[in-house]
Amino acid sequence: MWCQRLLWLLRGRRGTTGRGWLWLPRDPGPVLAAPAHCHSTAPAPPCCAWQLHQDHLELSYGSTVMRLDFVWLRDHCRSASCYNAKTSQRSLDTASVELGIRPQAVRVDQSTLFLTWPDGHVTRYGLEWLAKNSYEGQKQQVMHPRILWNAEIYRQAQVPSIDCRSFLETDEGLKEFLQNFLLYGIAFVENVNPTKEDTRILAERISIIRETIYGRMWCFTSDFSRGDTAYTKLALDRHTDTTYFQEPCGIQVFHCLKHEGTGGRTLLVDGFHAAEQVLRQAPEHFELLAKVPLKHEYVENVGGRHNHMIGVGPVLNVYPWNNELYLIRYNNYDRAVFNTVPHDVVRRWYRAHRALTAELRRPHNELWVKLKPGKALFVDNWRVLHGREAFTGYRQLCGCYLTRDDVLNTARLLGLQA
Repeated sequence: MWCQRLLWLLRGRRGTTGRGWLWLPRDPGPVLAAPAHCHSTAPAPPCCAWQLHQDHLELSYGSTVMRLDFVWLRDHCRSASCYNAKTSQRSLDTASVELGIRPQAVRVDQSTLFLTWPDGHVTRYGLEWLAKNSYEGQKQQVMHPRILWNAEIYRQAQVPSIDCRSFLETDEGLKEFLQNFLLYGIAFVENVNPTKEDTRILAERISIIRETIYGRMWCFTSDFSRGDTAYTKLALDRHTDTTYFQEPCGIQVFHCLKHEGTGGRTLLVDGFHAAEQVLRQAPEHFELLAKVPLKHEYVENVGGRHNHMIGVGPVLNVYPWNNELYLIRYNNYDRAVFNTVPHDVVRRWYRAHRALTAELRRPHNELWVKLKPGKALFVDNWRVLHGREAFTGYRQLCGCYLTRDDVLNTARLLGLQA
């Protein structure tokens, strides 16, 4: 009986505009293999149209065409029995949802999708929520809004430094600082007391300090106290830090406490801007740099310190659903033996790496900054490469690494997209 009724619905009621639910059989069986899809008997609002397929609902809302699997629709139910709105946590046991589940009835009004499941449970979704949270909606969104820059773009933007007192004592100052940091990947705080302790207080305003093999707060001069080129007076080429960690440190803080000599300017390069140029000019290079995993390694046997760190990951890390870049892992000093791809990929990778390196080294991409006592610099280590020119004399620098999650958490609590 229900087969005949379903075919009647498909043939006789297709395209009608009457209100109501579309009721579906519990077990579609082989009868649905013939028609590719079925139409609703319920009215679709002007901005919304929908079709039921064998295993998913196709829903057009505004300019977004969503394809929502029935398992996904059941799993994300926001009813009180399936989701705890107070804790923003799922209560439903996902493993208990049948993979072949289909709704028994479907209805769409001007703003809401209603689904009744075989056990009688009703799920409701706001169409705006679905458009935002569907795969198709996510593809159209940017996770982290940012402004890509070279030296000229950054200078013309005239991004202000934030006064230390405003940064520490007001939400407005902190929010302005974080907005600058999120957009450009670097931000400055002025009038900081040139001490290690005051730098610590500054850092803890936005994040928990990440303790590493270098401790919590580090303070160094050119005494080669660690087995690292950074502890010398030599020039340092552009790089990101801690590429030899499985999760490279998210943010780095620099504060020059004293410099009695010449040189020592800090070099900053927007790695995302350089990668974007590679994507435009040679997308095959970008794709290879985003796929091939590399090993970076740090070996230390100096004094009583013994460390052997290995981090693995591609140079470019992207969100797969929208190809948005979120991390660059670039450090030619610490790159380990390249043995993660077969020989026929090796030369293609070197060609791609050289294309990125050429962009990173273009003079117009280089922003040079002289760090002086009282001026602290925050660097997004997942985006902006830093380096240093050679220097003379006594130079003392302090700083630390911050946990990226906590910085982004602080930004979101202030109403910023992060």
